[in-house]
Amino acid sequence: METVTEQQDLADVRALLAGRRVVALTGAGISTDSGIPDYRGPDSVPRQPMTYQEFVATPQAQQRYWARAHVGWRHMTGAAPNAAHHALVALERAGVVDAVITQNVDGLHEAAGQRELVALHGRIADVACLGCGARTPRAALHDRLDTLNPGYGAGAYAIAPDGDAVLEETSDFRVARCVSCGGILKPDVVFFGESVPKPRVAHCRALVDGAEALLVVGSSLQVMSGLRFVRQAAKAGTPVVIVNRGRTRGDDLATLKLDAGCAETLVPLAEDLAA
Repeated sequence: METVTEQQDLADVRALLAGRRVVALTGAGISTDSGIPDYRGPDSVPRQPMTYQEFVATPQAQQRYWARAHVGWRHMTGAAPNAAHHALVALERAGVVDAVITQNVDGLHEAAGQRELVALHGRIADVACLGCGARTPRAALHDRLDTLNPGYGAGAYAIAPDGDAVLEETSDFRVARCVSCGGILKPDVVFFGESVPKPRVAHCRALVDGAEALLVVGSSLQVMSGLRFVRQAAKAGTPVVIVNRGRTRGDDLATLKLDAGCAETLVPLAEDLAA
């Protein structure tokens, strides 16, 4: 692996990607400029997200989760795509990027206009019932929770990387149940401790198989759900470019590693490659 520092030119990265069909894999680092913190960036505060097993175990855990998520939702809905998201859209429209696989659940790639997109871990804007499987918009649930908890969480709170507000006391929060069967509602995202649906993984593997380069942006690759695609590309001899602040778990597999910010890298790349 060759590491390219911020002070060096992007010429090697441009040359490697130029003329190749690229699949991009994005992580939380691409959304930090939109005001959504990440878990493992250099300045991130260590946090322990709720696991799926914890969530389904007790009503108190569900109460705690939905109280924090309800307050944090106001922040998430105010986030907008940043220059890095728009640069990937420009690369897609220019025929450079075939598809984007994102580990993020924030919906910012969709908001920017990305057409070929796989939300690997789901979308926080959707809600699923663990009983009957019904899927409903998060906005509708937010309105129901507002009705059940008028004025709850007014004020400013720190926001966790998954969009939850950091609340200490949640025992007075009233949780909504599925309107169809009364079952437990969960955001339609893959929690820690859950597996990504197999058909979704298979689709991503097919995209990586068809790519001539894999571009990783803003991911530390600490979880296997993303790292496996880097391993797949490297095993096939497909060039891998990683753009991320700090080390990643895939650095040893990368053809090029750029230790830099997402927007400051993608914007000039888009200007050159999409011209």
